[in-house]
Amino acid sequence: MQPRKFIFTSESVTEGHPDKICDRISDSILDEFLRHDPDSRVAVEAMTTTGVVIVAGEVTSRIKLDIQEIVRNEINDIGYNKPEYGFDGNTCSVLVSLHEQSPDISIGVTSNQDREQGAGDQGLMFGFAINETKELMPLPITLAHNLSLRLSEVRKKRILDWVRPDGKSQVSIIYEDNVPKFIDTIVLSTQHSPDISQEQLKEDIVKNVIDPICNDWITPETKVFVNPTGRFVIGGPPGDTGLTGRKIIADTYGGMGRHGGGAFSGKDPSKVDRSACYMARYISKNIVSSGLASKCEVQIAYAIGVAKPVSIMVDTFKTSNVSEEKIETKVKEVFDTSPAGIIKTLDLKRPIYKKTSAYGHFGRRDPDFIWEQTDKAEILKTLK
Repeated sequence: MQPRKFIFTSESVTEGHPDKICDRISDSILDEFLRHDPDSRVAVEAMTTTGVVIVAGEVTSRIKLDIQEIVRNEINDIGYNKPEYGFDGNTCSVLVSLHEQSPDISIGVTSNQDREQGAGDQGLMFGFAINETKELMPLPITLAHNLSLRLSEVRKKRILDWVRPDGKSQVSIIYEDNVPKFIDTIVLSTQHSPDISQEQLKEDIVKNVIDPICNDWITPETKVFVNPTGRFVIGGPPGDTGLTGRKIIADTYGGMGRHGGGAFSGKDPSKVDRSACYMARYISKNIVSSGLASKCEVQIAYAIGVAKPVSIMVDTFKTSNVSEEKIETKVKEVFDTSPAGIIKTLDLKRPIYKKTSAYGHFGRRDPDFIWEQTDKAEILKTLK
């Protein structure tokens, strides 16, 4: 039988993309509340369009913050700090509407001497790991994120001083028999100043962004599209409305592996939409790191107000010699998947979330991201 051959594609966006601006704002507000009051309950959404940012949501905390100042600082730090960009953190309107968490939800989430902290909502969460990269992440999303990160780097370091904050990348990998072989197509679009020619733009991007990241995977057959529409001067909020939580596939595994539907940014760790996805990644990465499987997906599901998950499922896609039922049993022994257990294990009541708001929540080398550690792999190896 001929080996299965297919192309898999993932995309990423830069921190200056309108949706990522909103994720950054939401997570920066969350961080500031946690910095001063680690028990803060935060669910903050943002929307942005030409000349305006709207912040709304629920916050219960012992402190008050200047939300407008946080928003303006983050917009300026991203790079929207000049009127000629069409969006400027110094002059845009910032509208804020925040109120306290519903007491009906708070009853189920707050622990006391009689009951353990329950889940902040019902829902299903997934984590994924695969041995395609040293980060145990899928190769397409890893390369796409690295391209977006490099695009921001050449802008901020003024290696290419005509690059502006908004940008997107997309990488298509050819697989044979489920093994990545080479890049079929790269698409990269960057906002730019109006005085750069398209020929110079493509030459600069290929030399300074694409080649340093993708050279090992490029062949003579690889197709490269740089700004395929030919012009991208109007970007950021003037070009497209942005919303918190609208890049959930780029935030996770680039479409490889399933997604439960819940967004991350702006949510404190009592929201299992976020924290349980981090735990599911932690579990799946340790399973793959242990050698029990080369590919693994973990699903965890909850009922609102209930501490114990209603289900935990492990799928190794037929890459394990150990039964998935045995792995599930071991997972329940080794990992505390209650909301309080997740928060304690991963130390999630810290102001670490702004860093996750662009270039993915997983596969990152950062000591603050405990869910990327593989410290349970040795314990799991005992199943072999």
